[in-house]
Amino acid sequence: MQVQDVDLKLLRIFVAIVECGGLSAAESRLNIGRSTISSHLSDLEVRLGIKLCKRGRSGFELTEPGRVTYQASLELLQQCEAFASTVASSKDELSGRVTIAAIDTMVSDPRCGLADAIAALKAKGTNIQFDINVCEAREVETSVVNGRSLVGLGVSRHQLRGLEYFPLHNETNFLYCGDKHPLFNCKASDVAKYLKQAEMITSNYTRDKEVRNDGLNYQHSATAYHDEGIAHLILSGEFIGYLPEHYANYWVEKGQMKAIRPDKYHYQIPVMLISSKNNAISPLANALIEEIKRCHR
Repeated sequence: MQVQDVDLKLLRIFVAIVECGGLSAAESRLNIGRSTISSHLSDLEVRLGIKLCKRGRSGFELTEPGRVTYQASLELLQQCEAFASTVASSKDELSGRVTIAAIDTMVSDPRCGLADAIAALKAKGTNIQFDINVCEAREVETSVVNGRSLVGLGVSRHQLRGLEYFPLHNETNFLYCGDKHPLFNCKASDVAKYLKQAEMITSNYTRDKEVRNDGLNYQHSATAYHDEGIAHLILSGEFIGYLPEHYANYWVEKGQMKAIRPDKYHYQIPVMLISSKNNAISPLANALIEEIKRCHR
């Protein structure tokens, strides 16, 4: 099979389908209808001569050849982006797609310099496209490992091989309750009693055993993978949980949240710039990394 422009288009559609988890879910990302997506997928299967996935009432599932094709597609598309970026750099200009994966709520942190980095990089090239994916912490690392993102901004307690981690700043997380929770207005002498009864939110940040050794009640009756989900659960008045201080301040200032024993219940976790060692040859990736580091100094 000789790879042509039409094949690259079909492979990009296939990658989007896999990352979205199905044809219907990919509609908004690709901005085309499900029937058209299905037609493109069928065309790709004919071109390759293999069945890429099972789709129907039982849901979407990749076949083994589909999994191999997905990984190969990621590598090929990444190499195409690197090629375009390298050729553009030979003409002293930056060009290509900047893909960034980031944990949520970073925009509320005044120390986050991502917006400034984007502006600075945009000024260096008129043919740069930006694609930002907000996801949970583990997905940030996976996105960089798989080559879907040039860089990631997130947190990591167990660093992955093949990735480089550059600390940007520490994020402080406190334990919060909502104004409808008994802990919000209770007497200082009753805090220990209500803490013992309170149900904790299990979150992505507090999955590690060393963080959860705080003696609190983790019953797994409430789980959230993003800070926004944690905030909803806290504001319900039924649960307590950890949130970044900069994010929770919005509700604290409105009198809807309160930090519980901030002297005792808090932890810090470093926010990292995450990049792949394989991206070292990409001028666009290097420029992006340098701007992010500069804007966080």
